[in-house]
Amino acid sequence: MIDALKTMLGMGPSVDLSELVKGGAVILDVRTKGEYAGGHVKGSVNIPLNVLSSQMDRFKKDQAIITCCASGMRSGSAKGLLKDAGFTNVHNGGPWTNVAQYKK
Repeated sequence: MIDALKTMLGMGPSVDLSELVKGGAVILDVRTKGEYAGGHVKGSVNIPLNVLSSQMDRFKKDQAIITCCASGMRSGSAKGLLKDAGFTNVHNGGPWTNVAQYKK
């Protein structure tokens, strides 16, 4: 119910993150190296938000990317940066713990 409300208000994912993960989406964690070391989604890529602009060439413009962080704020910013750079399949997963539930 809460997830549906968040999606309606544009505050949550509008896609099925579980399906994206199953389909091989890149999980991009934009927290600092220290935060990432404290816990992260298995198989995720850690590129802190402050250096993301210089690391975007590591991804294909059309591949599915799920951004995550501690609360969803930085991952939202990362999604915006990627979209502005021409990436077409980017989704804000919010907190990394939210995304982790889909990665078994």
